[in-house]
Amino acid sequence: MFCKITQSIIKAPQTLTFEKYFMINWNSIDSVFLDMDGTLLDLHFDNYFWLTHLPARYSSIKGLSQEKANDTLLQLIKKEEGTLNWYCLDFWTEKLGVDIRQLKEEIQHLIAFRPHVKTFLQSLKESDHRVVLMTNAHHKSLNLKLSITGLDHYVDEIVCSHDLKLPKENPLFWEKLQDIEPFTKERTLLIDDSLPVLKSARQYGIAHLYSILQPDSQKPPRDITEFPAIDQFDYQPRKT
Repeated sequence: MFCKITQSIIKAPQTLTFEKYFMINWNSIDSVFLDMDGTLLDLHFDNYFWLTHLPARYSSIKGLSQEKANDTLLQLIKKEEGTLNWYCLDFWTEKLGVDIRQLKEEIQHLIAFRPHVKTFLQSLKESDHRVVLMTNAHHKSLNLKLSITGLDHYVDEIVCSHDLKLPKENPLFWEKLQDIEPFTKERTLLIDDSLPVLKSARQYGIAHLYSILQPDSQKPPRDITEFPAIDQFDYQPRKT
């Protein structure tokens, strides 16, 4: 291991049914690259942790006011955005002086699949496609989520950007990926809720790119026009 249809909706740029817009010829796809957080798993866990749970626990542990804790964390997190440190639990554990993995375990009941994802993954598993989980998540966060969801049983391989020492937002990530997970750009599908990641994949030349309309179940759907955006994975890909 390297470490959203009954009548679901996508937008790009207007609302259409999945069948009408997600017009991929699955016979032209060999590799299916799937993001984890916000794509397969509900981003609510991560958003709640970083925006609510961590500030509250950091305030309590360090004896800071909630306002001071919020301001301190916000400044530190924004400074590292787009880098591997932003995703690295070891970095934040050392930087903040709190056990981030342990704090995540306190709310692990919030880790959950997005709607219809398991059905979609099972269908992919029964097809001839090469299915790869492609995540920026740190190994400790990844392992926690795998232990709860069993997501690793649905994919052929897991690639963690920390092993390549580059986040997916960097176009060079995809070049380095070829060394451990060879793929043909024109025959690869990437589904990722992150627009910066999709832009880097497009710059590299990956042909089939899809975003996610509502990564966090507790937040409203996003208005996405640059890429087609899947609502729910109530669709079964088949390779004839």
